[in-house]
Amino acid sequence: MFPAGLKKQLGTEAEKGFVVNRNLHADCLVVYPIGEWEKLNHGLRRLNRLIKKNDDFVRRVMGGATPVSLDGVGRFLVPKPLASSAEIAKEVAVVGSGGVIEIWNKSKRTNAMSEDIDIEALAEEVMGDVSFGDE
Repeated sequence: MFPAGLKKQLGTEAEKGFVVNRNLHADCLVVYPIGEWEKLNHGLRRLNRLIKKNDDFVRRVMGGATPVSLDGVGRFLVPKPLASSAEIAKEVAVVGSGGVIEIWNKSKRTNAMSEDIDIEALAEEVMGDVSFGDE
């Protein structure tokens, strides 16, 4: 079941459907609203596929990508190969993450979030040059 709060935040975007795929960096699935998936695809199409590492990267990113849509009561079916790869079972955590949604095995999410990390240093490294003012 797609969380009602996330569905409400997405508004009419939820009606357009989603693409679900493996996360490249974590043991979870990523659900892209169609608009976000199209942005990613736009970037991937700009890569020169005659360069092997580009071709390998695109293949890995696109491998498993599956279009899904919500049914009348707000559910969508996670494809079995994707669910198996992230060990999605009965207890899941569904988390909004920027422009995408992550689906986790609940215990794996708990473990990932309890990893010892220096969040202050990471924030400075990742966000230190980002301006939050009007652009």
